Amino acid sequence: MLRVPAPSTDLRAAFDAIRAELDVPQAFPAEVLAAAEEAVRAPLPARDLTDVPFFTIDPPGSMDLDQAMALERDGDGHRVRYAIADVPAFVPLGSPLDAEARRRGVTIYAPDGRTPLHPPVLSEDAASLLPDRERPAFVWDLRLDGRGVVTGATVARARVRSRARHDYASVQATLDAAGAPEELVLLREIGERRIALERERGGAELPMPAQEIEEHDGRYALVYRPQVPVEDHNAQISLMTGSAAAQLMLDGGIGILRTMPPPAGEAVGQLRRQARALGVAWPDGVAHGAFLRSLNLARPEHVAIVHAARRLFRGAAYTAFDGTAPTGDDARHAGVAAPYAHVTAPLRRLVDRFGLLVCAALCAGEPVPEDLRAALPLLPDLMRAADRRASSVERACLDAVEAAVLAPRAGETFRGVVVGRDDRGAQVQLHDPAVVAPLEGDVQLGDELDVRLVEADVARRVVRFAAA
Repeated sequence: MLRVPAPSTDLRAAFDAIRAELDVPQAFPAEVLAAAEEAVRAPLPARDLTDVPFFTIDPPGSMDLDQAMALERDGDGHRVRYAIADVPAFVPLGSPLDAEARRRGVTIYAPDGRTPLHPPVLSEDAASLLPDRERPAFVWDLRLDGRGVVTGATVARARVRSRARHDYASVQATLDAAGAPEELVLLREIGERRIALERERGGAELPMPAQEIEEHDGRYALVYRPQVPVEDHNAQISLMTGSAAAQLMLDGGIGILRTMPPPAGEAVGQLRRQARALGVAWPDGVAHGAFLRSLNLARPEHVAIVHAARRLFRGAAYTAFDGTAPTGDDARHAGVAAPYAHVTAPLRRLVDRFGLLVCAALCAGEPVPEDLRAALPLLPDLMRAADRRASSVERACLDAVEAAVLAPRAGETFRGVVVGRDDRGAQVQLHDPAVVAPLEGDVQLGDELDVRLVEADVARRVVRFAAA
């Protein structure tokens, strides 16, 4: 999510208006805060894994640390232990904390701050896997062969203590230099093996570059920041765990999956036509996943294709089941090209808490509790509403930021490329700043041209261009 270093008065007002317009929950009710303070005193699990050298990798300044990993060689393969914050230890089913989390659904991020799923005393302290503190966790124990294929997976509760806290940029810099610590080298090794397996399966991911705000002399600039490799490697650990969880639930006949249908042939064909119009080669026989991985996000026309490719990743949903497990495409996530479940971000996403409880019960050979079974079919609708609200906040905030970036430059001319055209008009991708906006004029897809900024209104979150 975009972060604005020092939001102007009009931007801050726009963000507040967006939260009010989209009914984003604000302060936690008093009974929820009281329950959180009481929950902090929950006892730690008896199983002690504090001697395992877990570490975390997150964006700088993050306090809600869901995951910590410990990596080691195991013959020609690896052993991955992945600790996930034990949110259920603090948020019992049927409690005021549970009810409030169901109402919120997810943590909502805005450029000036976030609206947490759980009270900060939990999400940023007692339940967070902060360094040098004992915390309860669900610990996944994954065994990988020499190709990175998971040959065994279990999960059980334990107390853990993270030894180190890293951020992506510093880890990447360490890996790029000589003499990186073994655990970081192993992360890269495992990540590359898992990426290779994903490609073999025909998986596809949207390599969306992050948009970042820079502030110079009171004026904002919006730039793209491509991911560094370690972000992909770190994500592979989470994806691997989610796939293991999904298979565990499918085998057990109960759980909740994250599914996504494969893209329609016409949608892929339309993206091919857009690539051709933008002058980007897409060889015959190359699947859309492989094509997207080949793009160079330093080139504006390639970034434009990534934006257009979002239509290939529509239809993601949650599928709950109890008794008869889904099969075929109904059980798969097309992006992962395998069954998949969300179980690695319980501090920030409601559904993960329930998936973890199901998996732990199945691994222990215990029956899934009735109150947990009863909650599963409710989760898809709760998550759909929460995700829709979070996406709407993100889009509206980006519109406001783009307007703020461009407002001082009304009437100026910019260079851009037409990246979309439909019944509603055209869309132009500027070379600089990193903005996609409506364009007026008789233009064709792929046209590279000068455009004039007609309007940039922060309060209304509107930006318009016309062909110069």
